[in-house]
Amino acid sequence: MDTTLIRLLDGRRVYLQAVIDNFSRRILSWKVTPSFNPLATVEILLTAAKGVGSDKPLLLVDGGIENYNGAVDELITSGLLRRVLAQTEIMFSNSLIESWWRELKHEWLYLNTLDSAKTVENLVAFSVQKHNARLPHAAFRGQTPDEMFWGTGVSVPTELEAAQQLARQARTEANRQRTCSACEPVTVNLN
Repeated sequence: MDTTLIRLLDGRRVYLQAVIDNFSRRILSWKVTPSFNPLATVEILLTAAKGVGSDKPLLLVDGGIENYNGAVDELITSGLLRRVLAQTEIMFSNSLIESWWRELKHEWLYLNTLDSAKTVENLVAFSVQKHNARLPHAAFRGQTPDEMFWGTGVSVPTELEAAQQLARQARTEANRQRTCSACEPVTVNLN
């Protein structure tokens, strides 16, 4: 889980918080707010925890105030989640969510007019849906984060491999059937 700031055209800032599943890279929950609100953090954590099958999911966070405050501490104390501090309590970092921030901002948000929190919210909604359901990931051999999370894309790598072999064969055959003046045999007329 992490929070990032997004600056609007008029100089105001909005806060975007998101939770990503480290296994599937699926965005589990997110929220855009006009100001930092610890209760928004708790809300997205509760939403994200509902979709995870584990009895007590592990929440990997950095040391930011959005992850260490009274509201989140109360949620952790309730026993719903286990919280660990990245690169302190464990050797892993929160690089997956940081990578998604970079992708979201530079490949989508910054290409659009960010004039209001509602605009940012609409753009993030579109991007999350695309990220989760439509974009295949090389680490998953062509499966999307949704397919990895729900276990519905098991056949995708095999299907892609078969399609790749067929395409390669068709391309080889098409190339062999092509001719050009440089490839045609030279006939010498000795008359």
